[in-house]
Amino acid sequence: MGVRMAGARTPYPEAARELLRQTLFGAARDELGRRAWSEITMSDIAAAAGVSRQTLYKEFGTRNEFGLALVIHEGERFLDDVDAAVRQHLDDPRAAIGAALELFLRTAGEDPLIRILLSDDGTGGLLPFVTTQGMPVVQWATARLATTIEAGWPQAPQADVLLLSESLVRLAISYITAPTEAPDTTARAVADLLGPFIDRALGTTK
Repeated sequence: MGVRMAGARTPYPEAARELLRQTLFGAARDELGRRAWSEITMSDIAAAAGVSRQTLYKEFGTRNEFGLALVIHEGERFLDDVDAAVRQHLDDPRAAIGAALELFLRTAGEDPLIRILLSDDGTGGLLPFVTTQGMPVVQWATARLATTIEAGWPQAPQADVLLLSESLVRLAISYITAPTEAPDTTARAVADLLGPFIDRALGTTK
């Protein structure tokens, strides 16, 4: 059992592991700024992070598992912003969904790593983590968004919350990978489309 220091919330071994993971993610992000994921080996990431390859494999398992963890780690930053946007519009669920989706599409579209992912022509290796191999990402993001919606509208039926969350996640991924309009236009259209369901599920009327 780790020793908990006075005032500390995280035991040292857990904090050390989190620091290791953040270092490895940062190293991978830096490597992706120079070349495609398909060209980056686990040895490259370990060397850039200043750890052994065995340490990297022990923490994440396979290269694909690390790639998936990296995508989810980067997605966490965006969903933190989504959570904040939703909480600013608790009195208007449609506005909350629209604002959250617009913020997500805008910030994701401006992020360097997401741009790299979207520029993948099928050979870069990262895009499948959110498309053809994207179920773990969809499941994670759905659960994360459902937690936000449940906190804002606790009266909403769980089944409706999960359906709304998964629909929004799948739409967001689709619009990120193949945008057709500006983020604000897309967000308004989605909020209007899902509006009646949002009103019913979250207990509001328009």
